[in-house]
Amino acid sequence: MDAEKVRRSLVKTARSFRQTIPLLLGVLLLVSLVLVVVPASFYARVFTGNAVLDPLIGAIVGSIAAGNPVTSYIIGGELIAQGVSILAVAAFIVAWISVGLIQLPAEGEMLGRRFALIRFCVCFLSAVVVAVLTSYTLVLI
Repeated sequence: MDAEKVRRSLVKTARSFRQTIPLLLGVLLLVSLVLVVVPASFYARVFTGNAVLDPLIGAIVGSIAAGNPVTSYIIGGELIAQGVSILAVAAFIVAWISVGLIQLPAEGEMLGRRFALIRFCVCFLSAVVVAVLTSYTLVLI
């Protein structure tokens, strides 16, 4: 490899990383704000017990309040303890981890809007499908 090409690549990478840092910090701050502002008890009041609406509500709430897996498991356990259906909790956890509405603008900027929207829609629908399959699987056991 040519040393000059490697140097130019490193400079481009550093410049790109420097431009991305403010965007990433903004996303992290926004996610942290949502986690602090929205209490865990709010989620238990949102779910209706309806087998059709619960996975959709779970996926919507999880998409908006995106976070890390450990936090979602804790909240999921609390939701189940408060009587929220496994259908809703599964959709919530999958969407919480994979969808991330808050991150969509940054993702669109970095990876392209079309890609970000397609990924968002596929992950959202997958959260609902995984919730239904999880609930169905647990009924069979």
